[in-house]
Order: sequence, then C-alpha cells, then structure tokens
Amino acid sequence: MELQERLSLVERGTEEVVTRAELRRLLEEKAQPTAYAGYEPSGKIHLGHAITVNKLIDLQGAGFEVTVLLADLHAYLNGKGSLEEIARTAEFNKECFIGMGLSPGRTRFVLGSEMQLQGDYFLNVQRLALETTLLRARRSMDLVGRAEEDPKVARVIYPLMQVIDMATLGVDLAVGGIDQRKIHMLARENLPGLGYKAPVCLHIPIIHGLDGDEKMSSSKMNFLSVDDGQEEIRRKLRKAFCPMGELERNPVLEIYKHHIFRAVGKVVIKRPAKFGGDLEFESYAMLEEAYLKNAVHPQDMKETAAGYMGELLEPVRRHLEGKGYKLGA
Repeated sequence: MELQERLSLVERGTEEVVTRAELRRLLEEKAQPTAYAGYEPSGKIHLGHAITVNKLIDLQGAGFEVTVLLADLHAYLNGKGSLEEIARTAEFNKECFIGMGLSPGRTRFVLGSEMQLQGDYFLNVQRLALETTLLRARRSMDLVGRAEEDPKVARVIYPLMQVIDMATLGVDLAVGGIDQRKIHMLARENLPGLGYKAPVCLHIPIIHGLDGDEKMSSSKMNFLSVDDGQEEIRRKLRKAFCPMGELERNPVLEIYKHHIFRAVGKVVIKRPAKFGGDLEFESYAMLEEAYLKNAVHPQDMKETAAGYMGELLEPVRRHLEGKGYKLGA
C-alpha cells in the first residue's frame, strides 16, 4: 500500500490527528508501527466503543500492530466492581472485540493488571505525578469525576496511569475519543522528560447517547450494545432522539455516518409506497442534505437503521454465542 493510501486509511473518520506531520513521518520510517486503544471493562461494549474498534481495524489495514488494553485496574479505581467481577467483564469485552473483527491472531490483548503491577510501572506513575500539577490532573479527569463535589484521589491517579500505559506499551500511536485529548496531551508533554517517546494521537468523534445526551454510556443506559438482537435494536432506535430536520445531538444520524455508511456504502431508506417509496443515498452527505430539507422522516430513518445495524452486529452475536454466552433476544 502506498504512503498516501495508508495516510488516508488512518485519517478517515477522525476528528483530529496530533500531529499529521508526525504521522506521515512515522509511516515513512516504519513499515509496521504500533498503536493502541484502552477500554475500561465496566459494562457493555456499545456503538461508542465500536467507532474506535473500527479505527483499529483501519490501522491494521494500514500496517499497524494493534494492542487493545483491557484496563481492569482503571475500572477498579473508577468503582466499577470487584476485581473478580471486572475480570469477567474484561473477558466478555474481549470476545466482543474479536466478534467485531479484531482477530486475536492480529491483535494483542493486554489485561492492565498484568503490566501495571510489574516492574517500574508505579514508580513511573509517581515520577509523572511529580511533574503534574493537581489542577492539570483534575482537568484530565473524565466529566463525571470533575463534576463530583468530593472526588476520590483515585480519579486523579487514573489519567496518570493512562499516560504510563502508553510508555509501558511503547506505542507509536494512541487512539481515543476526542474526550481523551487532555490525557493524550499530558502524555505528549511529559513522556519525553521521563525518557519515553511522545505518541502520535488519533482522536475519534464521540457518538451521542440515544437520548441525545452528551455521550453514549452503559452507565446511563442510553446505548446500543454490539450484542443487542434485532428486536432490541429496533426497540431502542424507535425511542431514540431524532428531531426532524436537525443535525445537532442526533444519534440516529451519527449511527448512519459512523457505522452504516462505513459498512455498506449505499443506503436505501425504506418507505411505504403511499409516502413516495424507497429513497437511495450514495453517501452520508446526501442523506444529511435530504434530512435537513425534511425530505426524510425520522421514523423511516430509525426503522431502516435498525435493519442495517441488526445485520452489521449479527456476527458479534454469533461469535459470543459460539463462546457459550447466553444473550437476550
């Protein structure tokens, strides 16, 4: 694959690359650079996670070695259960990722505690803590943590550990949602001073919750899970926030943009003949334009999206059932 093709594949669908010049240089100098994304095993894997998984698959196509960090200690610090409960969630999450296309033969899966309790890991966390102001650490905390009146010290340790994860794994590129930007910038600014390289950072868009809330989240129950069955997908999407002719905070449109069009290219919106019959769209931009003009009804959008997503997620369910997991309808 030519350099420009690799660049295009890495950058497609991203919100930001920090920096594009460094990414180009990385691809010029390395035939097989390394990349990682970290996931806290704290609930269901949903379409918000799937955006980063799709990007990891892109990176594999562009020649990257990919590591998925199942950050069990991060989940523990975030109060997401006992270590035993989190370990079971991590294993289920791993199988979800495999079902989504991250083959274990091409992907390195690392359990956080396997490296975070070894060697100089926590010494490096302490070294980073000496270089990081409390204000900066608090700014790197997630939105929930920053909103708490009396957050635990664990909330501040959490982002420092994410930075040292990158150093310990030795990755060339870090993938995360745009909400991870502050942590990534903390890594880029401080890792060279600790003797490690600063990673290139790839930021992915955030998908809104089905209720139109700021972020899809299993804790808020506003998500579409990758192991949901067809009827559950249809039930959830029928209730999804999708205001007529509006693009802002519209999770249904985001599902078309980041998942459906990526997978199928051309979309056919099903409509009864009495309402004009089916509509075909060759690109997301065409669908968006029609939606802005109120030429497509939200209910038709939802019903069609449910059909496509049911088909796209069926391989995940088949994989999980093959591993012995009992899934809902």
